Amino acid sequence: MATIKDVASEAGVSVATVSRVLNDNGYVGAETRKKVMTAIEKLNYSPNEVARSLYKRESRLIGLLLPDITNPYFPQLARGVEDEVSEAGFRLLLGNSDENIQKELDYIQTFVQNNVVGMISATNHVEHDQLYSELNLPLVLLDRTTDNYPAVYADGRKGGRLAAKTLVEKGAKRITVMKGPAHVKPAQDRFRGAVEYLSGTDVDFPVMSTTSFSFEDAKGWAEELFATYPDTDGVIASNDIVGIAILHEALRLGKKIPEDVQIIGYDDIPQSSLSYPALSTIRQPAYEMGRQAAALLIKLIKKEKDIETTVQLPVELIQRNTTRKG
Repeated sequence: MATIKDVASEAGVSVATVSRVLNDNGYVGAETRKKVMTAIEKLNYSPNEVARSLYKRESRLIGLLLPDITNPYFPQLARGVEDEVSEAGFRLLLGNSDENIQKELDYIQTFVQNNVVGMISATNHVEHDQLYSELNLPLVLLDRTTDNYPAVYADGRKGGRLAAKTLVEKGAKRITVMKGPAHVKPAQDRFRGAVEYLSGTDVDFPVMSTTSFSFEDAKGWAEELFATYPDTDGVIASNDIVGIAILHEALRLGKKIPEDVQIIGYDDIPQSSLSYPALSTIRQPAYEMGRQAAALLIKLIKKEKDIETTVQLPVELIQRNTTRKG
């Protein structure tokens, strides 16, 4: 594999000059720049995509921003994006923001510096338009929505209604609704769907607000739920991670599942089928959402006409063992 020293030797220049060319930082004469880029191409020097984009003024790189790579839901999205991107001849740069707005901004800058031709964002700060408004490249939101950008997402309102309807039909009378982070629109859509349905019933449904979907916070939400609403006999969790945490806390307190408490999660991450009892949940088609977002972005990059820029995919109930049969 060629090194930067090999490129410098081939071009007859210093390593510092090669670095200036690659980073587009500092003055380099046109003839010298041409020699360096010719050497990069000849030696197939890595970082290959960056070098080629500088030389040809084009790139095959796409940036993907996720909010929390430790949440098993987001790798499912990423895999769908990666498969679609790869099949179309592009490559993927992945950033994990950890729900940190500064880290998100840093990754956006890194993507731009690496000449990405488009971005997909599934982060929790898309409402902060200043992060993205100055980007002069196509952007698609994944599992997130605003009024300003193309988006691929699942039908959260229907998912919330489906979870509520299922618990009511299975006899729950005191259903705690876990309200997801206020700044994540799909989470609010789920919440609104559940409340809309429950408002038409005689079921008591206290609401408990949460501020994140993280593993670190889920245990605390679960403990707070049963401390605040000890007679809860049904829970609509904000996602599967929180649902599994509630399941564990209920068992720790000696409650029988699903006899004493029924629980429905959201997302259908792989771990939801491995919990004990296995978690009933609302399935989002995460892999397909990722593929659709990538396909939409590639159409935008290619400037195709008559593109459907808002794609909503269906959800479905996956009934396991945290809801009653029949």
